[in-house]
Amino acid sequence: MAEIIVITGGARSGKSSLAETKAKELGCKVVYIATAIAFDEGMKDRISKHKASRPNTWTTIEMYKNFSELEKNQDFIEADLILLDCMTLMVSNILLDSGIDFDKCSMDEIELIEKNILNEVIGLLEIVAKLGKKLIIVTNEVGMGLVPSYRLGNIFRDIAGRVNQYLAKQANEVYITVSGIPIKIK
Repeated sequence: MAEIIVITGGARSGKSSLAETKAKELGCKVVYIATAIAFDEGMKDRISKHKASRPNTWTTIEMYKNFSELEKNQDFIEADLILLDCMTLMVSNILLDSGIDFDKCSMDEIELIEKNILNEVIGLLEIVAKLGKKLIIVTNEVGMGLVPSYRLGNIFRDIAGRVNQYLAKQANEVYITVSGIPIKIK
C-alpha cells in the first residue's frame, strides 16, 4: 500500500509550499505531476512561479489523465515520491475536455463524467501503490465558499468535493492550510 498525503486549503493558503516542503523531507527522487494548462497569461505566470519554486532535480510530468501511461515513464518508475499539484485543476480540465454543454446536459451525463474522473483518480492511486511510491496530492477545499451562481460551478464544486472526500479516506495523512499555517486533520 502506498503512503498518501493529501493537502487541501483555499486559494493561496500555502498548499503547494507545504507539499513541496513535505516532498523534500520524504523523497530522494521526486516526480512532480503538473495538471495545469497554460490557457491565459495569468495561468502562464502561475505555472512559471510554481516551476521556479521547485528544485531543479525534480522531474516534471505535465498530465491530468491517462495515468496508466506512467507505468512506461522511466522518471516515474525511478521516483520514490510523486507530488501531484493539483487535483482540482485535474477535475476542471476533465470537465472541460468533455465538450458537454453544462447548462443543458442531463444528470446522467454529469454522473458519467464524475465516474470517469473518479476512475482517473483510482487509476493514479493504483499505479502509485503497484510501484510502491509515496504520493502527495494538492487539492483545493471547495466546500467553504459561496455557492456558485451557475450550473457548471455547482457541478465542479460537487464533483471536486466528492473526489476530495474519496482521497481523504484513502490517505494516511491529511492537512489543511490556512493563511500559510498547516493543520493536520488526519
